[in-house]
Parts: sequence; C-alpha cells; structure tokens
Amino acid sequence: MEEKKFEIVSASNFNDNTSKKSHINFTKSILLPFFSGIVGSTLIIGICFGSPTIKNKLFNTSNSGVQVPTSSFSGGNNNGTVEQISLSNYSDTAIYASNKILPSIVGIEIEFNVTSSLSLFGGAGATSTATASGSGIIISKDGYIVTNNHVVDSSSTSSYSYYNVSEAKSIKVKLYNDDTVYNATIIGKDSKTDLAVIKIDAQDLTPAEFANSDNVKIGEFVMAVGNPLGLENSITDGIVSAVNRQVSSNDGNAFTCIQTNAAINSGNSGGALVNSEGKVIGINTLKLSGTGVEGIGFAIPINSTLNVINDLMEHKKVLRPYIGISAQDLDEETAKRNNTVVGVYIKAIEEFSAAEKAGLKVGDVIIRANGTTVKTFDDLEAVKNSLKIGDELKLTVYRNRAEKEITVILQEAP
Repeated sequence: MEEKKFEIVSASNFNDNTSKKSHINFTKSILLPFFSGIVGSTLIIGICFGSPTIKNKLFNTSNSGVQVPTSSFSGGNNNGTVEQISLSNYSDTAIYASNKILPSIVGIEIEFNVTSSLSLFGGAGATSTATASGSGIIISKDGYIVTNNHVVDSSSTSSYSYYNVSEAKSIKVKLYNDDTVYNATIIGKDSKTDLAVIKIDAQDLTPAEFANSDNVKIGEFVMAVGNPLGLENSITDGIVSAVNRQVSSNDGNAFTCIQTNAAINSGNSGGALVNSEGKVIGINTLKLSGTGVEGIGFAIPINSTLNVINDLMEHKKVLRPYIGISAQDLDEETAKRNNTVVGVYIKAIEEFSAAEKAGLKVGDVIIRANGTTVKTFDDLEAVKNSLKIGDELKLTVYRNRAEKEITVILQEAP
C-alpha cells in the first residue's frame, strides 16, 4: 500500500493582525478536523496490521499454497527457528504408488530336493527338502507372472554348490490380500537373462503397468516392492542411483541394470522397481553385499525384458539369433604381437552353422558388424542380438592382411 503523506501548510500566509475570533474559527474549522483525521487514520492502520487477513488484502501478500509453520530448533538460524517443510506430497506419492502396484505383486515359494554329493562311505549322500522364496509381477489378468529364473530354478542357486539339486517339486504363489495358495507351473525360463514366466489358474487379476525404462533419470524417486525375507508385501523407497550400470552375476551372466539405493534383500528377486506413478521400470534382480556395502541394488530395465517375456510365453524359450563361432578378443598388445588387428578372433566354427554357410574361416578377425566397430565378443553379441533370426549380419573380417565383407544369415540358436 502506498504510504500516505500529510502536508502541513505553513501559517506564514496568515496575517499577524488576525483577531482572536478568527483564531478560534481557524481552530474549529481547520486544526480540529485535521488532528481528528490523523487519530482516525492511526487507529484504522493499527487494526489493519493487527488482522492478517486485512493486511494480506491490502498488500496482496496472500499465499495460494499451503502456509508452512515454523518450529523451534536448536540449530539453524540465529533466532533458533527453522522452516518446516511439509512432506504430505511426498507421502501421498508413496501411498498412491503403493496402492497401485501392490495388487500386482505376488510371493513365490518353491520346494525342491537336495542330495549331498559327499558321503563318508562313498555312496550317495542324504536327501532333504529345501525351500526358496522370491517375488513376481502379474502381467496378465489370466495368471501369467514374470519373475527371475533364479527364483524358480533351484539349480541356479549357489547355496548348494556341493549338492545335487532337483527341479522344483512345487511352486506356490500367494496374491496380495489373499490367503489362497495357488499352484504354479513354469511356462518358460531363460538363464542368460535371468527371467522366467510362470502361470497360476486364476482370473481377473491386476496386471502391473509398465513404464518406459529408457526415460528413467538419475535421482528419480523409486520403490522396490516384493517379499524380502518372507515379509510379504514390503516396500522400500529410494532413488535411481545410476542407469545403464554394467554388472555380472555369480554365474557369469552380464546385465545392464538400473542401480538404486532402495533396499533390496533376499526374497525381493523378481519383484518390481516402480516409479512415482506406481509403474514398473525394472525387475529387482541383484544386490551387492558384504562388509562395508550398503544400499547398492540392481534391477533389469523393463524395456529389455519385453521380447524375452513374449518369447517365453509364446515359445517357452527365448529365440536368439546365432552365428556359430567360438572366439577370442584381441587387444592391441595381442594383435601387435601376432601381426594382426584388434577385433574378435575366430577360433572355431560349428558345422552346419550360419558362420560355415557364410564362408567365415578359423583365423578371421571380425572388426566390424553392420558398420559398427567391434573390439570384443560382447560388442559383436550386442549387434547380433539387436537382430532377429533370418536377418542379415554384414561382417567385415581381416583375412590375409586385407579386409573382406561377408554376409551371415542368422539362424536360431540351438
């Protein structure tokens, strides 16, 4: 509000010879109303500033958002107070995402026989029953569920390295807020991607909604959902710590993962990593553990699982393109020592394979694939796996000190 200025007019323009009566009339007609106005204005201004509502209207300082209170605090500002930040939006986001994803998460328990391969008397060891647990994500209304291969394939666990482990005797599934125990069958599984699809006999389930994991950003809010340590329907929160993180499992499989600090524990495998909308961005798979390790978990990006899931549901296996070679990486030092070039050295070619039919030879060094430079076998695999069975793979090989172009028609991997 603009400050009002009162101008006091000088009396010098009045004649000194003015009579007493004139002075009294001046007081009544001029000074008394003037000072009354000042007193009245002072009272009004005091009332306005004493009322926050009136003050806000006068100065247009009202806040359309939530008013945030202050509270006493031993540190912070010199006046001993800090501003409290409302966490209601954060809490509401977590609640919304939880309510959306929980009906799509299941608990999985498998039972299998374990026979010791060691015996004091040289014979077969004792046989016992063991169990394992994990999580899964409902992907269809009629009971299809995606999980990790190592959840349902007991032979993939490293906990029984000195034992003979049977195929799963039984796979049990429990739904959210449902005490019914469902028997599940394995539709298909793939150890290379550590994915599996199982199915239960149920209808009208709630499939999870998938997000575009290619759009995931570092620092984004996420929640890990599953059944860690047998604690059903557990949720932990955190952020995306990294994207496109290259990690390897104990069995040597390589993964490109989303890294998160949301707690992932045993039993979370196969569960969902979701964003603030409760949409799945990844499948919880791995974590780092050990002394001094904390808050480092990994999820397979959901986009990279879609083709695998479709293959497992349709063909009960993953259809992969295949060249038919065994190879060795040649780094600069090795290549220089052997008077050749950096690339993928072909050590052997399988009979009747795509490589043999295309005319590749032992001793060839693959240096490019579909125009992309390849220095390692993993580089070659990345290009090949971007194609389908029956597609052409144009290879540039180094043979007899010259480059040669060879086209391979990819076959289905045996």
